[in-house]
Amino acid sequence: MIVRAEAYAPGRVELLGNHTDYNGGMVLGAAIDRGLNVTGRRQEDGLIRISSAKMGSMEIRRAELCPQTEHPWANYALGVVSELDSLGLPIPNFSAWVDGDLPAESGLASSAALEVATAFFLLKLSRAELPGLQIAKLCQRVEHQFVGVQSGLLDQVCSIFGREGHAVFFDAGNEEVRTIPFPCGFALLIAESGSKRELASGLYNERRKETQLAANALGIPTLRDASRATLEKSNLSSVLLRRANHIVGENERVRRALDLLSAGDGLGFGALMNESHESSRTNFENSTPELDLLVDIARSLPGVCGARLTGGGFGGAIVALCEQARATVVGQELARQYVNHTKVQPQISVCRIANGAH
Repeated sequence: MIVRAEAYAPGRVELLGNHTDYNGGMVLGAAIDRGLNVTGRRQEDGLIRISSAKMGSMEIRRAELCPQTEHPWANYALGVVSELDSLGLPIPNFSAWVDGDLPAESGLASSAALEVATAFFLLKLSRAELPGLQIAKLCQRVEHQFVGVQSGLLDQVCSIFGREGHAVFFDAGNEEVRTIPFPCGFALLIAESGSKRELASGLYNERRKETQLAANALGIPTLRDASRATLEKSNLSSVLLRRANHIVGENERVRRALDLLSAGDGLGFGALMNESHESSRTNFENSTPELDLLVDIARSLPGVCGARLTGGGFGGAIVALCEQARATVVGQELARQYVNHTKVQPQISVCRIANGAH
């Protein structure tokens, strides 16, 4: 019997493929060297206890397991318990401590990291194993059923399958996952805007509904099956047409990016990031003035090849592709100019592409 266990899961940065995963499309992301640890032990008193230095502590009787309103952050962990229970695995009661250096609500998949780390922790504690993709889907169901966000699968896939120095390619249509070497000599600069995201508030789910309405109107299962020619001949409303144009364009950019990565072309990849942000801003309308400002400042700085929002949008963070040698100076100047405009100090990190959960 294992009495104590520990697990770690990284956050992720979405490089290209914004909101494409739940539309059956293609995405490029990467695990980053920021993440969450879940450490704990078995409990024999019928209780589950979860504590976090940042979020506080909560406990619940195992027999009364259900989504929490007073401690909503804990639902990402409690939902994992519920999903593992539904598989008939011998998951014990436990107490766990959550800590790490991955900020919440900043577009870096902190919720997926908590889910994945909890799943790895509980599987270790119960001496059980599951394939990586099955764990990713289990954690996605937590988002859908326990949290109320109809998210795609990219965040969990990157957190589990991340590999140092490699981008993660995920094709949601056929569930292909592979890692691709990322060009050397570049750094990923992640800048948090200071405006927090709350995807369950409805904007994320609204975009998901709009893209499905567009697919329905086109008579196709998902927008993966749409093309620019299809959209040009369609009678979609202006809003649905913009949403569909974003998804189709993002899939095209991911395809082009695969060739650029094969050629080691970081400058070309950065140009695609710029195109992606412009589409997020105008077609998908999931950017914010703060994110746009960060992107505009970053693009103006020497050494930056491209910048875009990362993750669901509606606040959170941007990612900039920067020459490694200039990354620190770029980060300092980006922060200085952003503070001058907004009086808000952004949190800026130079991130390394890292390995996945363990």
